[in-house]
Amino acid sequence: MKNKHWMLGLLALSMSVVTCRVAQKSSPGIGQETAQRNMAQADTVPAFTANPSPVQLSPEQSLKSFRVPKGYHMELVASDPMIKEPVAIAWDGNAKMYVAEMDTYMQDVDGSNEHDPVSRVMLLEDTNGDGKMDKSSVFIDKLLLPRMILCVDHELLVNETDTYDIYSYKDTNGDGVADTKKAVYQVGKKSPGNLEHQRSGLDWNLDNWIYVTVDPVRFRYKNGQLKVDSMPSGSNGQWGLTHDNYGRLFFSRAGGEIPASGFQINPVYGGLEFPDQYNEEFNAVWPIIKTPDIQGGLNRLRLADSTLNHFTASNGQSIFRGDKLPSDLIGDYLIGEPVARIIRRAKVINTNGKLRLENAYKQQEFIASTDMNFRPVNTYTGPDGCLYIVDMNRGIIQESQWTPKGSYLRPQIQRLGLDKNVQHGRIYRLVHDGMKPGQMPHMLDEPSAKLVTYLDHPNGWWRDNAQKQLVILGDQSVVPVLKQIALGQQGSLPKKPSALGRLHALWTLEGLDAIDKDMVIAALKDEDPQVRRSAVWIGERYVKADDEPVIDRFRELKDDPNYDVRTQLVLSLHASKSATAKALTDELLGQNATNEMLASAQKSLLKNDDVKTYGLRLGRLEAADRNSVIAGANTFKTLCATCHGPDGKGLAVGGSSMVAPPLFGSKRIVGERDALIRILLHGLSGPVDDKSYPDVMPSMSANDDAWIASVLSYIRYEFGYTGNFPPSPPPPGPRPAGIPQEVLKRRNFKPFVKAEEVKKIREETSGRTKAWTLSELEKTSD
Repeated sequence: MKNKHWMLGLLALSMSVVTCRVAQKSSPGIGQETAQRNMAQADTVPAFTANPSPVQLSPEQSLKSFRVPKGYHMELVASDPMIKEPVAIAWDGNAKMYVAEMDTYMQDVDGSNEHDPVSRVMLLEDTNGDGKMDKSSVFIDKLLLPRMILCVDHELLVNETDTYDIYSYKDTNGDGVADTKKAVYQVGKKSPGNLEHQRSGLDWNLDNWIYVTVDPVRFRYKNGQLKVDSMPSGSNGQWGLTHDNYGRLFFSRAGGEIPASGFQINPVYGGLEFPDQYNEEFNAVWPIIKTPDIQGGLNRLRLADSTLNHFTASNGQSIFRGDKLPSDLIGDYLIGEPVARIIRRAKVINTNGKLRLENAYKQQEFIASTDMNFRPVNTYTGPDGCLYIVDMNRGIIQESQWTPKGSYLRPQIQRLGLDKNVQHGRIYRLVHDGMKPGQMPHMLDEPSAKLVTYLDHPNGWWRDNAQKQLVILGDQSVVPVLKQIALGQQGSLPKKPSALGRLHALWTLEGLDAIDKDMVIAALKDEDPQVRRSAVWIGERYVKADDEPVIDRFRELKDDPNYDVRTQLVLSLHASKSATAKALTDELLGQNATNEMLASAQKSLLKNDDVKTYGLRLGRLEAADRNSVIAGANTFKTLCATCHGPDGKGLAVGGSSMVAPPLFGSKRIVGERDALIRILLHGLSGPVDDKSYPDVMPSMSANDDAWIASVLSYIRYEFGYTGNFPPSPPPPGPRPAGIPQEVLKRRNFKPFVKAEEVKKIREETSGRTKAWTLSELEKTSD
């Protein structure tokens, strides 16, 4: 036991040393030097706390626990008892705040009664304009862990845990309580998986599609209903979804310890990740308290100070798009890490169309707290131009699946009494000295002509919600002025439209079904590259119809100085089957042969096509591996299934004993592939796992190497650790330590067998004439 602890300590020390060395090699990104200088000059910096108290702090005490950059400070917007267990917020067009509560989430270490329908959505209002909520009502009661909310006009869309269905709620008499409910999307079946692995989002993006995480769908809100569109390669992410000014979506995957993913291209075109879209230094987190309550065990701690050393629960991300915090924060990626009690700020750096993330600070975080119960689970740009943070403010932040008896985490929770800290919650806003939060909107009370002027507002929240409201209202009377804005004409407007104003005007026209070919062609010539990119994106509808004149107009952008435009050309041209579009794509790829982004985007599109053709499982595979699996499947189903069963679980004869051992989940299927090759080449006799079978596995050596390789590839792929799912693409960055070995086995399991591997074993065992026994095979693998 002493040796075990000594080894764990040595491993933790080596990890800490590696992390520090990697961090020292990094060079600051855009804006990093200013950000670091501001952090270094922080007014109030809580000292590192080696032994943080798990005691529940009052809101006033919690406010004193934060370390933020100089000039910034946190303000309390709402707290318990007004709210409890908050997980998500949404504002309507008049800045009324809806708060989704998961009131039954982990109320003890076993997650007892977690699925009782007693959760709520609260409606909060600030009646005196001081930034603090002073009026509340229970808008919806008796819900099952509500997880997604979106305001549409005077209604609130809500999705609960364990269901795909989405309902619209409305208060028709103004008492702050929903009194009507209607279905806007119904599947009618239970959603599988624990609540951490179900969808989140309902993010109304620039392109007027509403996106969610996890599920391979997106929605359009039309005539009070959600119309669904499928995404062949699936969605992305886990808890949290956001978009930037230009419609790029940003996901994160806490289950894979991945703080950001899916932001290179829209998921409708397929999946695209780069190993270097952030580095290992970015994966390291820097809490200001000792972090005992971690799932990953000692490997997840720095030996020097016992702090969390790597993202493990990244969630609730946002791109800051407000106008009432310093301008160098605009466009930055913000993501919470509730286990570390921090919020990361990252610079989003675009190099020739490829995005990369860099921590804005050197071995520090944007926001960090010494409050052990600070659990940031969502961040937002608010209607007042400030940053809002949803803090569940609780002791446990991990589902019961990872806190059973015998786990590393359970005794840490119980030792500290964290399981007693429940039914609290805070909502904060981050403000800056000398910058007064902006006025709150009244969009639900204003005519369309007024809403149009907000499309050029400096706060992205206003632009997004004005566009959304205009699309929902469907008022065609504003189409002429929208076209005027999209063309950059001032006319009767107070100022000449900015690029962002033109961008939103274009997409509002698209959402109103009032876009036309002339407008798209005019926008292709806009001076701003993001407007040109969106014009290509919107023009995809004409490309899909093989509209040759539009494709010819696209050709004029093949040498565009901006690689975002060129990348969108590749993505959108793929919608056409015309020879002209194919030739233009080939020309683009040829003249940009050294550009990683364009080549990778094209590869993602082709992989997306494979998924459409072969389905999600087989479509994700490389062509050679897929062909091998398909060939092996045909052989297995006609030959092997007669003994092993079509599902690999064995086949009983007349209800008695099985003819041959089951393959599904067998440790040999995922073990040494050499042993499996030997079995197929020469057969297998004798007991298997202490059970005897009536028949001997015969030799298949009369078949060629490719035949044997295909059968084994199918068996390992279908019945091995990957179960019913294809191997996931490797996430970016080096493989983090501290992940359970079983998970690593699944991730690293490579099921495919090559013909050359069979050839090698065939030559090594060419003199063998009898079947193997398991004891012999075990000796060969020693």
